Amino acid sequence: MRDRRSFLKTAALSAFGLAAGAFPPRNGQAAGSYGPAPNALSAGRWAMTIDMRMLDPARIAAMIRACHAEHNVPDIAGPKNVKWIWTDSFAHVFPDEMNEYLPEALAAQPFPLLCNHCANPPCARVCPTQATYSRTDGIVAMDYHRCIGCRFCMAGCPYGARSFNFFDPRPYVKEPNPAFPERMRGVVEKCTFCAERLEAGRLPACVEASQGALLFGDLDDPASSVRQALAANYSIRRKPSLGTQPGVYYLV
Repeated sequence: MRDRRSFLKTAALSAFGLAAGAFPPRNGQAAGSYGPAPNALSAGRWAMTIDMRMLDPARIAAMIRACHAEHNVPDIAGPKNVKWIWTDSFAHVFPDEMNEYLPEALAAQPFPLLCNHCANPPCARVCPTQATYSRTDGIVAMDYHRCIGCRFCMAGCPYGARSFNFFDPRPYVKEPNPAFPERMRGVVEKCTFCAERLEAGRLPACVEASQGALLFGDLDDPASSVRQALAANYSIRRKPSLGTQPGVYYLV
C-alpha cells in the first residue's frame, strides 16, 4: 500500500511539473507572478460614448473595416453573416424612444451597433458553460474553447450583438491578422471592446478609426473622457428599461 501511495504521489507531482512547463511565463514575467502588462490600460468599468453628431456613413464604414480586419471577422453575406459592428435605423435601435418630433436627420441616420458590455448581461446568465462571463473591468468576454454552440446567449441578448459561425469562417477572411485567434465553425462571437489591445496599451480599433467620434474610458472615474462627455451632453442607451445597464452611450 505504501509503495502504491508513493507511486501516485510521484505521478501527481510529475504531472503538475509537466503542466507548469507547458505554459511558459508570459511577457517575460517569472512563473507565479503573472499580471497585467506594464503599459496595459485599466478601468473600474470600461464604457464607450458614440457622438452621432460627428458620424457619417463613410466614417462608420471605416470603423467597421478597422474592427473586422483587426479581429478576423469573416465576410459572409446574407442572414448567416458574422458581425462585431453593424448599423441599423433609429427606430430599430431605440424602440423605447417615443419622441415623434425627432430631427429628420437623426431619425434617418444609420446608427453603429456593437456589444453593449452590460453591467447585468443576460447572455452570461444563460450560458451553460460559462463561455460568456463578465470581467472585473466590465467587459463581457468570451472563451471560445468553452463555447458549445448552443446559442442560448444569442437568445438571451436583447441587442442582437452575437453571431454564430454556421460555416468554417477562415476561408472568408481575406487577410488574416495573425495576432488575433481565428474562430471555428459552431461557436458564437462578438465585440470584446478590444481587450487584447487594452492589454497592449492601445484603444479599441473602432475608437481609433472614428476620428474622435467615439470615446472610451473608465465610467467609474469622473475625470475620464466618457464621464466628461456624459456630463456635458444628452445621451441615450439601448433599451434601458430592461435593466441590463449597457456600457455604450449615444450622444445625440
